[in-house]
Amino acid sequence: MLTLSGAKSAAASAARGRRFSFNWPLLAVIALALSGCMPATTQVAGADPADPAAKVAPVGYRSTIAPYTGLRPATPAPWRDRNDAVAPQPKQDR
Repeated sequence: MLTLSGAKSAAASAARGRRFSFNWPLLAVIALALSGCMPATTQVAGADPADPAAKVAPVGYRSTIAPYTGLRPATPAPWRDRNDAVAPQPKQDR
């Protein structure tokens, strides 16, 4: 892609009669390559994270299953009583 844009700009500058043209895609590639040489972290406002004496917020613990109550083992109820409790009531008009 960069070769194609470089060839296009060279052809355009040759058609206009100029000998020197600034190659913007090449500049972008150079800037990107040099940005890899920059340090990964910079000093921001606040304490150094590597300082063991730095003040930090206290850590709290909240259980994710705190309201849980176990329902097993449960004593089984007679199955006919449980079935009759959830079955639809028969119609009385028939």
